Formats: sequence, structure tokens, C-alpha cells
Amino acid sequence: MNSYQLRVITPEKIFFEGMVQRISVRTTEGDVGILAKHEKYAASLPSGLLRVLTEDGTERLAALSGGILKVSPEQTVILANAIEWAEDIDVDHAKRSEEDARKRCEQSKSQHDLERAEAKLQRALNRLRVSSMVK
Repeated sequence: MNSYQLRVITPEKIFFEGMVQRISVRTTEGDVGILAKHEKYAASLPSGLLRVLTEDGTERLAALSGGILKVSPEQTVILANAIEWAEDIDVDHAKRSEEDARKRCEQSKSQHDLERAEAKLQRALNRLRVSSMVK
């Protein structure tokens, strides 16, 4: 299988840069898979799973907390709000974040507060779901 360059960048750092065979990720329009020489494409990414098949055939899973996907035939770039490999997720911290977000949802006094709490809840649930997928 052909490989291509993947760069995953957060505001803090370059999270991943290397050759991959395939990625799959959920966009706001549905799930997509990207192979080498894919046509130009851009999409918004909600919180979800990023599945990466590296050049050596290793599959890596990451919890993505929103971002943008930009694909060209030469490379794919993900600008992520936040991301972490499944095996690096602190499950206890994610559970505490879920509990806190649920409390904030219940106690929110404005639509803005509720939307922020719901986004935090979705991030925590995504991290828990992705961490449970590690073999």
C-alpha cells in the first residue's frame, strides 16, 4: 500500500509527523478514510476517534478533541484543538472530567454555560471511549 505524509498539529506542538498508509476520522459530515494520493479535501472535525495505520503497518488510535482536516495528494494535515494517543489517556482524570461536566450541565445558568459544559462532557466521553479501545 502506498504511503503519504501525515502531520497532526496542536496549538502547543507537532503531535505526529510521519508516513502513514491510511487514516480514518469522523468529520461533521460523517466518517472518512484517507489513502495516498487522495484528492484535495477539507473538513471540520468534531471530538472523535482518529485511527492511523502507520507505514510499518502499526495501527494507532487517538482521541481527537475537534479540529480541521486538510488533504492534498502529497500530504494530510490535521489541525487539532487537542489530541492524545489512546494509551496515554489518564482514565481517572477523564472520569473526573466527565463527572464535573455533568454537574456543570445541571448547574448551568445560561445557554453559553450549557454549551461549554456539553462540549467538555463530549470530550471526556470521547477520551474514555477511545482509551477503552486499546488492546
